[in-house]
Amino acid sequence: MNNDFVKNEVLVHSDTLLKYANRFTKDENEAKDLLQETLIKVFRYQKNYSVGTNLLGWIYTIMRSIFLNACRKKKIEENYFKNIKSFSLVINNSAKNKGENSFVREDILKVMKSLPEKYIEAFVMYFEGYKYYEIAEHFNVPEGTIKTRIHTARKLLQRKLSNYRDINS
Repeated sequence: MNNDFVKNEVLVHSDTLLKYANRFTKDENEAKDLLQETLIKVFRYQKNYSVGTNLLGWIYTIMRSIFLNACRKKKIEENYFKNIKSFSLVINNSAKNKGENSFVREDILKVMKSLPEKYIEAFVMYFEGYKYYEIAEHFNVPEGTIKTRIHTARKLLQRKLSNYRDINS
């Protein structure tokens, strides 16, 4: 398979795929973006398609996965910004000058340095936006191990920085 596959087999279904994308996003511009991302993935992973099987079904599955992942990422980002906002309130309420803010940062860095490296590295990569499978590939360990490390890092950070949560109460 090659560019001809995409031109002759995939792009002829662009109108149908755009309708699918519109059903997901309910927004014309977002639907076009979703279609574009889908076509990029189709081009990248065309070798995984089995000739003679349901092409539209395969592409639809890719599109659905991209959409669901984007929704999950958006929800994670919203939670992150909500937590950052509440954390900022804690810092602003408890630290009235830059000197006190630097103590808070120092505490966070000190706690992060105290965690085992395997936990914090996975946590930081996840925090930076890497997916579980990408982190697992980087460390050459199973995806479940990465999920456990990230969960453990999060719980250790919450426990060791619990005094900042208590300030807001």
